[in-house]
Amino acid sequence: MNLFGRLFGTSTPPPQPAIRFGRFTDSNRSAEQEAAFDAALRDFDKENYLSAYVSFFNYLLDVEEQNVRVREERGELHFEFFQGSKKITGFANDRKLYAEAKIAKAKSLQSSFMRRLLEVNYELKYSRFALSAENEITIVFDTYTSDGSPYKLYAALKELATHADKHDDILVDEFETLEIIDLNMRRGLPDWEKTVKYDFIQQEIKAVFAEIDHGKLNTDQYPVAVTYLLLHLCYKLDYLTKPEGYMMEVLECIHRIAFEQDGKNAAQKNLVLRKEFQKLLDRPREKFFQEMYEVSATFGITPPIDHQNVVILIDQELPNMRWYADHGHERVAMAVPGFIIGRALFNFALPLPDKAFFHLLMQIMEADYFRSLGFKPLVENGVLDEKSIKSAIRQIVEQYENDFPRLKPDLKKLVFSSMPDFAESFLLMVRELDLAKA
Repeated sequence: MNLFGRLFGTSTPPPQPAIRFGRFTDSNRSAEQEAAFDAALRDFDKENYLSAYVSFFNYLLDVEEQNVRVREERGELHFEFFQGSKKITGFANDRKLYAEAKIAKAKSLQSSFMRRLLEVNYELKYSRFALSAENEITIVFDTYTSDGSPYKLYAALKELATHADKHDDILVDEFETLEIIDLNMRRGLPDWEKTVKYDFIQQEIKAVFAEIDHGKLNTDQYPVAVTYLLLHLCYKLDYLTKPEGYMMEVLECIHRIAFEQDGKNAAQKNLVLRKEFQKLLDRPREKFFQEMYEVSATFGITPPIDHQNVVILIDQELPNMRWYADHGHERVAMAVPGFIIGRALFNFALPLPDKAFFHLLMQIMEADYFRSLGFKPLVENGVLDEKSIKSAIRQIVEQYENDFPRLKPDLKKLVFSSMPDFAESFLLMVRELDLAKA
């Protein structure tokens, strides 16, 4: 019986389920959205402020996400939009624009969380945390319309929205006197999906720890190999499980520590990174489940890069896998391509074909996890399904060939003899893509 049968006594979910992966990005806006932003700029220059703001929110509107709602009432524009688990509301008139998001409600006022918010305020450029008369922690932004250009609004509302989404779970998790509010925009995940994701998190962390402690490679002599293992783990957990709240903050902390210029060598940093992962192992299951949900988003937090920068990422790291592969350290070898695609997906908004190909490689590398989620397997008993993989590549080409007419991956470059050889050849194939637009 398969995983779902063992757990729940039922069959697997339907093939190719509608499960989202990775971080939301707003870098690939439609032609209609770009035209709306241009209209907002023109109307703002003419001092037609409300008309400019209507066009601005049309620019933010993602038809599939249905993330923005706007209405006019008595000469004022009232708006709301979603960012993760938070709803941002506000109004605009001929004189000012105001926006706010409710973060949490304080059962009692304590200096600990108030000091934390005061410290964050020093980092903010446009918005600020405040306390309402009802002891609700809010984050607010306001501006005179004459000073509220679409460029400023985008930067300010993005800052407000992303900080609101980031701090609600974190603050409530850390301070018992706070309770979450404004939860109506979350979509809960089914228990079977939460279970698969939780088990994957635990199993993957333990597997990496076991490789470090008991693998054939002398990790004291090769600390960079450990760094590859830990960062590959960080990025794939972020992409594949889409964490919110505490776990998301831990993974972002791991990323920051790894690249921080603090004078520590690789071995010293690895010890710190491992302690952060241990926090996830020690975290109760029910805490994970509370932070597993789907949400709509308006702003992406990753900057866009072009294909040439993707090529640079591949060239910088891919040669490092060959020594590990040739000397029988397959898990470490696979951590290198995993690090490349994971870091790219974690840090950047990639060109759509690159993102699709990287997702496909992730699906192949983590075949058991995708199978547990109900996806058609591309690897059976460790053997790569060459026919299905090539078919999946052709589907990506068909999806994007209108916008990228030179998208012609060379399937002859692919090597199916082993997983490391395949991953290396796959990235070399992606490296050679021509993503010139039509």
